[in-house]
Amino acid sequence: MTAAHRTWAGTTLADRRAARRRQLIESGLELLGTAGTQAVSVRAVCRTAKLTERYFYESFDDRDTLLLAVYDQVAQEAHDALVAAVRDARDELADLARAAVTSFVELIIDDPRKGTVLLLAPLTDPALVRRGSELLPNFTALIHDQLPASIDDTERRLIAVGVTGALTNLFTAYLNGTLDVPRDRLVDHCVRMLLAAARP
Repeated sequence: MTAAHRTWAGTTLADRRAARRRQLIESGLELLGTAGTQAVSVRAVCRTAKLTERYFYESFDDRDTLLLAVYDQVAQEAHDALVAAVRDARDELADLARAAVTSFVELIIDDPRKGTVLLLAPLTDPALVRRGSELLPNFTALIHDQLPASIDDTERRLIAVGVTGALTNLFTAYLNGTLDVPRDRLVDHCVRMLLAAARP
């Protein structure tokens, strides 16, 4: 039996390492999502997680590696939420659009830390700017794949990229406080924009 699989107090070393990694990511989410990138340091994350720096470097090479792990986790949650919303909605385009927008808004507003990590933090941290650019096509593809087949593929790609950019700007402005509108008006507007873009 390898050291990673030996049990202590009912858990393996691998399980304990995974649990510590989750603690560090949650602490990174808390700091990044509430105080911004300047608040995230190895020492601050360890203090928040109540772990020593030894355990930090067990899971992450440096601060940026942790930031990317936090960002990737939130981005994956957002992607999964959108996929599930579309899967569970009725086939009518209006229902698909409302389900997707509502699901995304719930994720980034009900837990504003996640909205900050996903949309605001990349504005100030170079590592997150790059990762955001790398992951953006995944979200663009979700819109592209729901557009009517009667629209040719080039137009679908143009629409998907344009709408993704517009939605990103709307949600960013809402989160940073420059767009002060009721939540239901934001959702309704985004749904109307998606439906207008999807008209052949």
